[in-house]
Amino acid sequence: MRKIFEIINQNLIRLGLLKPPKKEKILPVITISREKRAGGGTIAYMVAKKLGPPWKVYHKEIIDKIAAEEKLEKELVEEIDEKRLPLTNQLINEFFGKRYLSLRHYYKDLVKIISEIAQRGYAIIVGRGAEYLIPYALKIRILGDMEHRINIAMKYDKLSRKKAVEWLKKLDEERNEFIKTLYHHDPKKAHHYDLVIKTGPNLSLIDATEIIVRLAKRRFKL
Repeated sequence: MRKIFEIINQNLIRLGLLKPPKKEKILPVITISREKRAGGGTIAYMVAKKLGPPWKVYHKEIIDKIAAEEKLEKELVEEIDEKRLPLTNQLINEFFGKRYLSLRHYYKDLVKIISEIAQRGYAIIVGRGAEYLIPYALKIRILGDMEHRINIAMKYDKLSRKKAVEWLKKLDEERNEFIKTLYHHDPKKAHHYDLVIKTGPNLSLIDATEIIVRLAKRRFKL
């Protein structure tokens, strides 16, 4: 029956009796999934600078928007953001005098906000599993040489080598489990992305930026 209606509509369009449906203009979006201290956030801002206005990075702003939607403190949203927490499907009103966000509410707000960002286009979205919500986006995954990540964590986060290793492994596991819980996908699998880049001594953040910019210009005909 559906095919019959499609054939009728096609004939009406051909005869000029029915206007063809308007195709929504797809605006360029880049998503960046990343490991901690692999430089994904920094690369996002460098890419935006290279591409120029009206390109904009969306990172911490997403947390702010979700906090505003749920009338919560930013810090409370950060406690669930990119982590897997054993939360119920309701907003818990009292827990040590604070209001917490459920995973269900978080997901609903996240989908709404990322959809709005995608509709504006010229956006680089860092993290939050945005690659699973925007099919037409240029999807990038930034990995880091582990030794290089450890050295950066030791330097900038003032951690001992042992603590740096534990911290990075814990954060990687939390992010992976969060994405699996929210989207039922494994973020470590390369087929989710258009490009996977491993930063480190042999490939700098500048190199990664140049590769992404070149690919974005080709993909979106900029």
